[in-house]
Amino acid sequence: DTLLVSIPRDLWIPSLRAKINTAYHYGEEKKPGEGGIVLAKSAISEALDQPVDFVAVVDFSVFEKAIDTIGGLGITVDRAFTDLKYPVSGHETDPCESCRHQTVSFTAGPQHMDGAIALKYVRSRNAEGDEGTDFARSQRQEKVISAFKQKIFSSPTKIFQLSRILSEGVVTDISPDVYFPLAKLALKSARTKLRTTAIAEPLVYNPPLSAAQDYQWVLLPKDNN
Repeated sequence: DTLLVSIPRDLWIPSLRAKINTAYHYGEEKKPGEGGIVLAKSAISEALDQPVDFVAVVDFSVFEKAIDTIGGLGITVDRAFTDLKYPVSGHETDPCESCRHQTVSFTAGPQHMDGAIALKYVRSRNAEGDEGTDFARSQRQEKVISAFKQKIFSSPTKIFQLSRILSEGVVTDISPDVYFPLAKLALKSARTKLRTTAIAEPLVYNPPLSAAQDYQWVLLPKDNN
């Protein structure tokens, strides 16, 4: 079986004294081009108590290109939502509020998404109500990944087109000598259902702000498990 586990961005990592979503950034600051992967591996291993063999870093542009290459995705939106503060790429530090943000909306029901729309769907985290949580965002991301997996394995010719995009845009520590066995494993997993789960409530909780976490809004494992 293939199991996809989503880790919340606000999970506190004691050894870093920071949230898990900062690990790659701090690692790159210390050792550009290598440190991000090393520190991300360490943080995830600490959180899950499981070894991490490989890391692949996919940026927004590769995400969009990969989805466009396979002709987009059919996604059923479970709940309609509107995000009034979706970030405008390249304007994150603009002093003009309306320049930094744009409004994105999704209606409930089946729809076809190209790469740009799918990115907004999985990245949005400022909607009001249930869809404004990181837990809801993780569920949307799982939905898109599952749809992507299903589509590429239903059309094998797309895999060769994707390989070029991924080789040019993905940062990874996977060595070429394991490409073939990993490809065999991926083809084997195509015949099985992708199981998904997320580290979410009640497995984690938000503690009161304190000096122990530098007064940051964080998530901690319940019962320190």
